[in-house]
Amino acid sequence: MTDTLTPVLTDNWDADRAWTLASYEERGGYAALDKAFAMTPDAVIDTVKDSGLRGRGGAGFPTGMKWGFIPQDNPRPKYLVVNADESEPGTCKDIPLMMASPHTLVEGVIVSSYAIRANTAFIYVRGEVLHVIRRLQRAVQEAYLAGHLGKNIHGSGYDLDLIVHAGAGAYICGEETALLEGLEGRRGQPRLRPPFPAVAGLYASPTVINNVESIASVPSIITNGAAWFAGMGTEKSNGFGIFSLSGHVTNPGQYEAPLGITLRELIDLAGGMREGHELKFWTPGGSSTPLLTPEHLDVPLDFESVGAAGSMLGTRALQLFDETTCVVRAVLRWTEFYKHESCGKCTPCREGTWWLTQTMARLEKGQGDEGDLDLLLDQCDNILGRSFCALGDGATSPISSSIQHFRDEYLAHLTHGGCPFDPAASTAFAPVGAPA
Repeated sequence: MTDTLTPVLTDNWDADRAWTLASYEERGGYAALDKAFAMTPDAVIDTVKDSGLRGRGGAGFPTGMKWGFIPQDNPRPKYLVVNADESEPGTCKDIPLMMASPHTLVEGVIVSSYAIRANTAFIYVRGEVLHVIRRLQRAVQEAYLAGHLGKNIHGSGYDLDLIVHAGAGAYICGEETALLEGLEGRRGQPRLRPPFPAVAGLYASPTVINNVESIASVPSIITNGAAWFAGMGTEKSNGFGIFSLSGHVTNPGQYEAPLGITLRELIDLAGGMREGHELKFWTPGGSSTPLLTPEHLDVPLDFESVGAAGSMLGTRALQLFDETTCVVRAVLRWTEFYKHESCGKCTPCREGTWWLTQTMARLEKGQGDEGDLDLLLDQCDNILGRSFCALGDGATSPISSSIQHFRDEYLAHLTHGGCPFDPAASTAFAPVGAPA
């Protein structure tokens, strides 16, 4: 079973002081630069396109295609911005990557910036993770001192400056245009599109915005070739990814495997669910993706298969909950998070998430009647597709999917006048279909 793991980004995490330049270079770090500089920028873009690399931040948009959108006839500077504002509840892959091997990201930034002909790049990091910011800043300093950044990198004639920027701690800045607003010193709120960032992004200049894992994957693609990367994963979801398992699993952590692996296989790799308990529900891509149940254990974890199952692969943040978890209470906690993090720019999200929280809180206390479930779904319908950005859509996903799969549990709250199980007990409300 362990053969299903494909350590590439995580391969050096167990090395002694893996975050240092010396350790990274011992394993061939920064060798991809010379290979990339021997190619034309367009050839680098074509290689990434041929590899089939898709955005690892959740949307899954082809990375090379995004790079190709940059209008090279635009006289304004080009910018690369790395979205390291990892804030999705349950998502834990970019921060461990930057902590364990920040030079993997730095090297990816250099190659990617060269491809789009950018001479300035930014890494936008969530402000609360000060330890990550310091580690990145030191890695960037080491790269400058070693000649991997700055003027005439490796004698190629290519110049690049890299800035690590600490955000102010807003979940909304995970949305790329809100991130640009924050990077320019304004309040983080999404921009109206068009124009799209590729045409008028940072400082109204052509800008590429990619997730940490997307950019960190580029050096290995340049080193090993597009066919090597495309040979992993599935037909339409190529390559590998970091799957972060958290919750009621024996060994939570990051597991790097080809796209298309199943949750059943990942749970086996993680030592199974915690002893004496069984899986009740799970999220495939963080709390903003619709919930799935044990009947989806064998769904291939790729963009197409998870979508066909009624959810989204997202950030591959696999949160696993056993039968001791009250699904209504869990969804309420997520809904409170989205209400708190709404930027307030648009009415459907600003007002809608507040009303979702009020209705969910009443149901969790066992107040109201069955008609409130239809009211809740109607509220979701009035937010879905009508908010300015995807935050509003994400807030509705756990609610609508939990009602779909666990309607009986919502009704049990109304019948019992509150949560129908004792949190101190070893067992809880029986999963749908199980004997009472």
